[in-house]
Amino acid sequence: MVKSSPVVIIGGGPSGTAAAAMLGKYQIPSVVIDEAPKIGGVIYRGPLRRTSSLPHLDDNLQRAMSALRTRYENNRDFIDLKLLTRVLGPEGKQQLLLSENGELTTQSYNELILATGCHERSVPFPGWQLPGVMLLGGVQLQIKSGLVKPGAKMALVGTGPLLPLVACQLHKAGVNVVGVYEASSFNKLAKEAVALLNKPKLTLSGLSMMGYLKKHQIPFYYGHGIVNAQGAESLERITVAPYDDNWQADHRRAQSIEVDAIGVGYGFVARTQLAMLLGIEHKYTKVSGYIPELDDNFLSNQNNMYVVGDSSGLLGADAAICEGQIAALNIALKRGAVTASVALKEKNKIMRRHGRISRFRFGFDRFSERQNGILNLAQDDTVVCRCEQATKKQLDDAIKQGVKDLTTLKMRTRIGMGDCQGKTCSSYALDLLHQAGHNQNPKTGVIKPRFPLDPIPFTFMEEIN
Repeated sequence: MVKSSPVVIIGGGPSGTAAAAMLGKYQIPSVVIDEAPKIGGVIYRGPLRRTSSLPHLDDNLQRAMSALRTRYENNRDFIDLKLLTRVLGPEGKQQLLLSENGELTTQSYNELILATGCHERSVPFPGWQLPGVMLLGGVQLQIKSGLVKPGAKMALVGTGPLLPLVACQLHKAGVNVVGVYEASSFNKLAKEAVALLNKPKLTLSGLSMMGYLKKHQIPFYYGHGIVNAQGAESLERITVAPYDDNWQADHRRAQSIEVDAIGVGYGFVARTQLAMLLGIEHKYTKVSGYIPELDDNFLSNQNNMYVVGDSSGLLGADAAICEGQIAALNIALKRGAVTASVALKEKNKIMRRHGRISRFRFGFDRFSERQNGILNLAQDDTVVCRCEQATKKQLDDAIKQGVKDLTTLKMRTRIGMGDCQGKTCSSYALDLLHQAGHNQNPKTGVIKPRFPLDPIPFTFMEEIN
């Protein structure tokens, strides 16, 4: 291995940037590849155009965004940043095919750090395809990166700590937030008090958000959720109802609310398509979907490939930073840029911080654990796979007729055959299979990714020919 050869990092979010900065600390060059026009990932990227102020973003978030930028600037002499660049998949041995600046290029590597993040978990319900129905991360992107209001009168539905955060951001941006509907009960959250004390500042920040919502008379309902969305050409109203402990909606107590947009957030799924194409072994988890099997340095079974951040399991930005640093530290140790004693001392300090974050996050994971009742929101004619227009009835019929795994379900219904390769529908389809009792076979639930991961435009193909 050439000592000065750059480490290739896929993803310029918290974990990828932290890895590059740690490598830079030990004078190891890296190439950071990201599909966005700015580093930071979805959470810390910030506005994509100039603005004099950011009144809708809290001070903690702005400090974190500034810290990420500083981390990069302090080590930029060792970082080759490739923005607006997509990785299409592996191309030969230890080489990647890229879509870069309107051209197809390749990038070779000796060590590879995958920091590809996550994507949102879709939960189909009647009307979920209407314009104005958005996933919670998409709502955040509009107000944080695009500096636009997603709607004038909005409600938020789903589960987890992102709900109050986005509600506060929307209100500060001038949106009329008519209600926030958390699927789990408050009693379930109260049981996680000990876990939440692992990160007291974050817990206090959460309490502050709830206080802000109360001060501005934004109702927050525990044990409630979406039933359906209605509108002629775009969203006009939603129906919400109380949920029981299994997240089964009580339709007798449903109510209709007029809105022009909603944010829906029932969790995220690790983005592992590239890791799978590269031959990294994975395992299933209920919270994060399929995640890579890694050692305590976040090294995979492919001994030159690391996976860090939300693509290795959903623990949030602070944990992602720790994981990027640990992977980079291990590479520095292998290259002889740091002694074993110094590396161990540094790693132990980072892992203690990572452990506290994990215990905090696991508390929220238990509180927000998906319940089967939410699978009953979709009706027979509700589209589940947007690419192929496969309906809930088609999936149910196939499972009743004996389908026991996603691959066969794909063959029967065409789910996962579109351009998104199952990112939208596969998690929901897998939950249906598990509900039917097909959760013992480890091969039940993965739609294998196809090369290329993103469609290649015809203009590129003309250049190749």
